[in-house]
Amino acid sequence: MTTKYLELDNVKIAYREYGSGPNLILIHGNLQNKNVFKKHQLEYFKHFHTFAIDSRGFGQSISENDDYSINQYSNDVIDFCKKLNIKETYVIGFSDGGNICLFLAKKHPEVFTKIIAISPNYLVSGLTDDPFTGKIHKIFLFLQKIGFPMKKTISKWELMMKDIGLTDSDLMNINANMLIMYAENDLIKEEHILKMVKLINNCKMEKINKSTHMNIINKEETIKRIINFIK
Repeated sequence: MTTKYLELDNVKIAYREYGSGPNLILIHGNLQNKNVFKKHQLEYFKHFHTFAIDSRGFGQSISENDDYSINQYSNDVIDFCKKLNIKETYVIGFSDGGNICLFLAKKHPEVFTKIIAISPNYLVSGLTDDPFTGKIHKIFLFLQKIGFPMKKTISKWELMMKDIGLTDSDLMNINANMLIMYAENDLIKEEHILKMVKLINNCKMEKINKSTHMNIINKEETIKRIINFIK
């Protein structure tokens, strides 16, 4: 698969397109890029017309700004669809990609007709206690203090350390065909997942046993349940 580029306002989005069939957009998580979906495009979802994109600031996407937000990323996905004249598509987002899916569900359920958010969280309090995140953040701040150009890296890392910008009321007003999935051993608290599912109208939920936050997207059971939802 070759990498293509799509010029949007103040960002050039890198993406890989593969297959034929119903449209399916794949959105990676923080510290990732479109490569995490290579097997999904070539094998798992080969009967779909897939688009694996690099969010701005990640992978091969090119942008000048150094301040990022989940809302901004969702607007990039919406603009991506408009530019390619994608009127309807399914979408799968993992981790921060799942958070992007929450915004897509709120803004344009008529475009994103089936939405799978894997391990999302709309509040930072929904994350399990993880000292690693804070420690790495302190290292990044120290490197910036001594002169390293860390602003973009810090801005992306801090997405994991704050609420994404949606309220309980926002979630209650979502009317989309949506599935939230999470791992048995996730970085997202189970009660947080259950709260989101309860707030979103008619939201479906799947828990993947014997999985973690880091391997859920490649689990055979995950793929099977996604296909059952979108077929």
